[in-house]
Amino acid sequence: MPIEAPAGVRVVPFRTHNRTITETDIVTFVNVVGLHEPFFIDMEYIRENMTGAHRSRFAPGPIIISLGMGLLATYVQGIINQVLEGREVGPFGGMTGVQARLRGALFPGDTIHVEGEARLLPKTSRGYTLMELQHLVINQRGETIADFTETITFLPQANSRSLT
Repeated sequence: MPIEAPAGVRVVPFRTHNRTITETDIVTFVNVVGLHEPFFIDMEYIRENMTGAHRSRFAPGPIIISLGMGLLATYVQGIINQVLEGREVGPFGGMTGVQARLRGALFPGDTIHVEGEARLLPKTSRGYTLMELQHLVINQRGETIADFTETITFLPQANSRSLT
């Protein structure tokens, strides 16, 4: 859900394309990051110890956040440009934080997209510019399965001094 922005905060809404998640996506992620817990690698353990929909393969929470960031990746530069339009900021300083809440499960065959908004916050007292990218990862049933906010930083502008 979009949050009412405080006065002076520029907000740009966005929506990404859809992506259907495969079992291969989940298995590859689990192996790349080393999440070799029985919940993710042992189907017999899952069938014997889990209940409901979780008795079949499901995605670990970190993949939902990673997919959400990935879905936004092809749009993020345009979104940043819109938010920064007419503003003077220094160079990109990187991502400085993520706050996340997982609200539902992700299974092979689910189709997700991301809706959210980018918010430019007022400059800090030290001249840093912060931007928040709020992501709502939504499945094909319209359920929000993850809600996370990524904070990115732009460094202070360099002092422009004349060389004459």
